[in-house]
Amino acid sequence: MSALGAVEAAGGSLFRPLSAEDGEQRPAEIESLCMSCFRNGVTRLLLTRIPFFKEIIVSSFACDSCSWSNTEIHSAGRIQEQGVRYTLAVASRQDMNREVVKTDCATTRIPELDFEIPAFTQKGVLTTIEGIIDRAVVGLEQDQPLRRATDQEVASKIDEFIGKLKQLKEVHSPFTFILDDPSGNSFVENPHAPQKDDALVVTRYRRTPQQAAALGLEGEELDEKPVDSAEDLRNEVLQFNTNCPECNAPADTNMKLVQIPHFKEVIIMATNCDACGHRTNEVKSGGAIEPHGTRITLRITDPSDMTRDILKSETCSVEIPELEFELGMGALGGKFTTLEGLLKDIRELVERNPFTLGDSSVPSRTGKLQEFIGKLQEIIEGKTEAHFIMDDPAGNSYLQNVYAPEEDPELKVERYQRTFEQNEDLGLNDMKTEGYESEGAAGR
Repeated sequence: MSALGAVEAAGGSLFRPLSAEDGEQRPAEIESLCMSCFRNGVTRLLLTRIPFFKEIIVSSFACDSCSWSNTEIHSAGRIQEQGVRYTLAVASRQDMNREVVKTDCATTRIPELDFEIPAFTQKGVLTTIEGIIDRAVVGLEQDQPLRRATDQEVASKIDEFIGKLKQLKEVHSPFTFILDDPSGNSFVENPHAPQKDDALVVTRYRRTPQQAAALGLEGEELDEKPVDSAEDLRNEVLQFNTNCPECNAPADTNMKLVQIPHFKEVIIMATNCDACGHRTNEVKSGGAIEPHGTRITLRITDPSDMTRDILKSETCSVEIPELEFELGMGALGGKFTTLEGLLKDIRELVERNPFTLGDSSVPSRTGKLQEFIGKLQEIIEGKTEAHFIMDDPAGNSYLQNVYAPEEDPELKVERYQRTFEQNEDLGLNDMKTEGYESEGAAGR
């Protein structure tokens, strides 16, 4: 019987909450080969769920013959829809204490030193930025005695580089810390949450085919039936098989092309899991990127504003100035809901932050978070007036005008010219739609 099968047979549920008082939480034991003395040892596997974080697999090996032991932690969570890149401007000693979740497929870079820790060269770890630098120093120092005996010049250069890494910990001058994870499961702490951190830039991106292959995702293309015409697509609900993002059980995803009045066509995808009851929906724009970006400002003055329909594309950011709150592009994905539904999703997103709740939280930060949630709840209940701002460089977001086709006195829609950086994020700077055929023929 496999390790997972043994656990399932013993406890029924593969992953159980981590608790110091739970005496029934026992690891599965497997006899395995020791890679030090090549005799048999014992590997213990514990599948557990850390509150406010995710499911993990704790693996511990011990050999009675040579006393060699090893412990590893592996993420058991699902790979996210998009990769994530954290870019932090480290300017003080406090920044060195930021907590970091680094998976084994994440790449760490410090451009100022031309330093990089490639993916799959280290195991996943929960640490701090200072801890990542210390780990790199220990790895470089490990074989230095042998290098000094065989190649003094290389050893001297490595000693010099180790000194530069140690100086980084003192933060005598600012430097940039980049954590790039194609799986989307890494994390860098924002100590100012739920407010925006000006020193931290979070970018979500679509994985390249090479990154998908490294994660074992190649060949997972959907076999959709060809559609005869655009009219057939509008009248038909397409269905394809997928897995539930919560329990990983087989589920069906429904996809439908919908026309929003006074706006445009969108594609709505909804997943409903019969095993655990989890439901989710996602919205994709059915049209092209608009010539101009769109900034929509709604002044919330009445509880009835909570019933306005909202289409938030995945390129749209959300801002509530009265709460000093900003939700960046990519967060929450695309959604077609009401204003109340989107605000509740934002509240749930803030409450799920693993570094603001549970054992890893700081009392002062928890109090600030609860104060923010209370103010947000007052806006949802219509007790406080506020401004709700949606900024979409692609122009594919929508907020219902309840007075349509007349103007809404509380709703302001602005069209603006995108900046070079916004066009770069949307992939428009390198896109050529005219004259490319003649240039390609001339190149051949």
